[in-house]
Amino acid sequence: MDGLSAERIVELFEKDVGSRKRLAELLVAEPDVRLAIINALIRDVATKEDMERLKAELKSYIDEKVNSINMRVSDLYGVVKASLVAIVVTLASTILVPLMLRIVFRV
Repeated sequence: MDGLSAERIVELFEKDVGSRKRLAELLVAEPDVRLAIINALIRDVATKEDMERLKAELKSYIDEKVNSINMRVSDLYGVVKASLVAIVVTLASTILVPLMLRIVFRV
């Protein structure tokens, strides 16, 4: 060879698409290389079990958040209900006290 460095070889393959494809075909034709490539790819592929586990985790997370929101809404409902009762009692006392005073003292 005329002293090509690994970096120079990579640069040549980057520039020449046809040669890059031929190299890939040569590599895949070798059983050991093909097996190494397949094993490397399999590590990056999600399995059905991975997807089921992720689905269960996501469902659990969503259920937890929905339950938290339901508790907050329930707490707010209690506060609103107590406020409405207070408003009604205040209105009733504002109306009834003067009426009772008029009745009792006939003013």
